[in-house]
Amino acid sequence: MTTTDPLVLVLQGSAVGDIPSFYAEINRVFMADEDWQLGHSLDALDDMLYGGYGVLAGHESAKVIWQDIEQTRIALGVETTRTWLQAKLDADGTFNVRTVAAQLEALDAGEGQTYFQIVMEIFAAHPRIQLEGR
Repeated sequence: MTTTDPLVLVLQGSAVGDIPSFYAEINRVFMADEDWQLGHSLDALDDMLYGGYGVLAGHESAKVIWQDIEQTRIALGVETTRTWLQAKLDADGTFNVRTVAAQLEALDAGEGQTYFQIVMEIFAAHPRIQLEGR
């Protein structure tokens, strides 16, 4: 059953210090009643925001209030992103080395996206999810 009642969710940016704690907070809010958790994957985050499972299931729209969003922006900034990209390069044969190396070069040149910016882009791609940063 789908409901048009507005769903309001609150993310605590102060709980985010790195990528694992970001997903812990996402799971706390979006997957609380599920017997499984989202992995540390941007693709999984994107899939979840489509609303087929977790607290979004059955809701046409949702408002996400992101408390202390600035803390999350800092935590998922350049250094965290550099470490994430380097780990991809170090995972021999798992990722496209040229693509990841180019992303790392762009980040180091001040032109690449941070993990936080990628997350914001993913949220923005879901117009049924209204995001309010505080």
